[in-house]
Amino acid sequence: MNSIEGLTYASKGDIVTDTLREMIARGDLAPGTLLRQRQLAQQFKVSPTPVREALRRLESEGLVSYDVHRGSRVATVDLEEQEENLRVLAALESLATGLAAEKITDADLDAIRVLELRFAECEADDPAVKELNRAFHFRIYECARSPLLLSLMRLLWRAFPRGPQDWRPHQESIEQHASLVAALAARDSKHAAELVEEHVLGSIAWMKAKTVG
Repeated sequence: MNSIEGLTYASKGDIVTDTLREMIARGDLAPGTLLRQRQLAQQFKVSPTPVREALRRLESEGLVSYDVHRGSRVATVDLEEQEENLRVLAALESLATGLAAEKITDADLDAIRVLELRFAECEADDPAVKELNRAFHFRIYECARSPLLLSLMRLLWRAFPRGPQDWRPHQESIEQHASLVAALAARDSKHAAELVEEHVLGSIAWMKAKTVG
């Protein structure tokens, strides 16, 4: 994204990148799908240059893989890599949540509770679940009042196109979100950090069970 005199606009490369990222997240582009530059350029009605830019950016995010002989494809899920990503996420998210518990305001809590309830009211297969889960967690990260940490979290979440909660049962997420909000309301930074670490690391077992099963 770029800005001129306070106005924000998206380049063609930004638009293609964001659209492809969302298509991968929704499962419209399955792992292993070949991404032909000419076909994508026609689809998005752009020249090949924004498409090449988008594919390079998505490759840097781990969403696209490139082979000199086979071209670009939607990256397949590597269990070891995803487990490592979840462990990094657990460490950073527990740090962000602990800081948030120390700095959170009543207004912050009200906003977080609204997102918690909206998430809980959704059925497991509701398309809104992924975005509400993201909004819930990022509203907590914002309370840490650390722009650097928030930027790192945004980058890390891109390693999970469907969200870090993709493998976890919806009801379990609802219950753990409620426990986390209670810890934040109590301003218990240690307990809040522990809860979110367990929440993230718990996804590893669910991921392995669903992938193997």
